[in-house]
Amino acid sequence: MNPHYSETARRANHHCEYCQAPEVVFNFPFEVEHIIPIYKNGTNDPSNLALSCRSCNLHKGIQISGILADTEKTIRFFNPRIDQWKKHFKVNEETGEIIGLTSIGSVTIIGLKMNGKTQIYARKLWISLGLFPS
Repeated sequence: MNPHYSETARRANHHCEYCQAPEVVFNFPFEVEHIIPIYKNGTNDPSNLALSCRSCNLHKGIQISGILADTEKTIRFFNPRIDQWKKHFKVNEETGEIIGLTSIGSVTIIGLKMNGKTQIYARKLWISLGLFPS
């Protein structure tokens, strides 16, 4: 297990810092991921670490930004250490979709594929059980 897991998970309240999935419903711990990958000169400093569900971590990979189709501009992804989740995202509690409130939120949703069919189904269930923050 990552030596930074306990500190990172506690800081994240055991939720994925990208899609807000609750770790408690999974049968394994979430991953400690590098916001700026080591490959792109990121560090192991806690200020560069985030708790991530497997789906968000796999889709993010070494990406740190994406392109919004309507503007064709490169926009950085959401950074849990410097950005506030509720300023960039909201959840439609009826549909289970995460909605981008800013270009950062929108590009992160697209890049991390946060609104896949399975994610939406699970999110609606978590909302109904009171496990998903809103």
